[in-house]
Amino acid sequence: MSDEEVFAYLLDGSLKDHQLEKKLGDTERAVAVRRMLYEHTLNRKLDNIPYQGYDYDKVFGANCEIVVGYVPIPVGIVGPLVINSEPIYIPMATTEGCLVASTNRGCKAITASGGCNAILLKDAITRAPCLRFPSAMRAAALKRWIEVPANYKKVEEAFNSTTNYGLLESITATVAGRNVYLRFACMSGDAMGMNMVSKGCLKSIELLETEFPDLVLVAISGNYCTDKKPAAVNWILGRGKSVVVEAVIPERIVKSVLKTSTHEIIESNKQKNHIGSAMAGSIGGFNAHAANIVTAIFLATGQDPAQNVESSNCLTIMEYADDGVSLHVSVTMPSIEVGTVGGGTHLPAQSGCLEICGVRGASRVSAGDNARQLALIVASGVLAGELSLMAALAANHLVRSHMQHNRKPAAEPTTTTTHSTTAVQASILRRNASMPDVHS
Repeated sequence: MSDEEVFAYLLDGSLKDHQLEKKLGDTERAVAVRRMLYEHTLNRKLDNIPYQGYDYDKVFGANCEIVVGYVPIPVGIVGPLVINSEPIYIPMATTEGCLVASTNRGCKAITASGGCNAILLKDAITRAPCLRFPSAMRAAALKRWIEVPANYKKVEEAFNSTTNYGLLESITATVAGRNVYLRFACMSGDAMGMNMVSKGCLKSIELLETEFPDLVLVAISGNYCTDKKPAAVNWILGRGKSVVVEAVIPERIVKSVLKTSTHEIIESNKQKNHIGSAMAGSIGGFNAHAANIVTAIFLATGQDPAQNVESSNCLTIMEYADDGVSLHVSVTMPSIEVGTVGGGTHLPAQSGCLEICGVRGASRVSAGDNARQLALIVASGVLAGELSLMAALAANHLVRSHMQHNRKPAAEPTTTTTHSTTAVQASILRRNASMPDVHS
């Protein structure tokens, strides 16, 4: 059957486009035919979206549905960044000009200073089902029941029976009226762990239903986890990998590489990242641009990019080192959610980027070692990015560098003067209408 005949079946509705991969048995051909359908539906070509030469067999049934192609994102590499005495190169996928160059400058400053030290403080992914009872008294009864060690042990055994890697670490029960939110925290090996912890939660709830038959499972995720949303619970208790990284940058490196002074960068960090973020009522946002580096590494290495929300929680501290002249800089990141197996990590390009970091696939030494190392790499990359951006801000170089390196070539000047009055009016209107006139 030709592509045109398949296309005709799609048009008359006798074949659904989501069935193409199974019906044709050729995933790339299925994508090509689906493009024909959507070009017809949209009445426009999809030529700017490439589709050929991609391994759709890995995508189908795992990463994306109704596929019409892929979006190429430039990938840069920064480094070497010496982390715990080991030189590491870090891939970053981004379309933001200057980000890779700036982060690389931070890597240079840190490595020239002897590197950074990074340590994992906690490793536990979370899921918090919402359970509902007929009364608040019954909800409280569950909380008290699960806090009895012998009862917790029963739940733990049920949870751990679902996987070889998902080991339950703790359960925090929070009551809100008739609702109970059980925040399960578990180790998940080299996987990020959301499917693993969800499976364990369901098995645990089956056990709880035998003890509390009036229990109703409202949702396997009750938003107290908290996944892909800003939340103080992640900032305070952590989620995924909790990491702290530090480095001491000698004054000469601050001046020669970062082009500023220790005093200026410390003061800028305090006024911007601490006071400014406090005035904004920020949760986890006491940093300059941690999300930039987190997201770029996530995209490169096949992580869930939506989890940059909580993974970018970061406190950047800059202060004088013990010698009174050097810069001590650290980032504390309580909720980095990464894995080196599962999700998008198996796709060819993303797997190749994990290989650059030396953490591709599952660890052959100890379960979870690769994912934990990736979390250290992410946080150390953030340290480099924070250091470089804050130096640029302290020296007022940020706008200058973006204007120089992140702008399209200027268009040829036009000789027409048409609509000049409108242009002047538009320029005036760019001023925020809600801004008071300081001269009135």
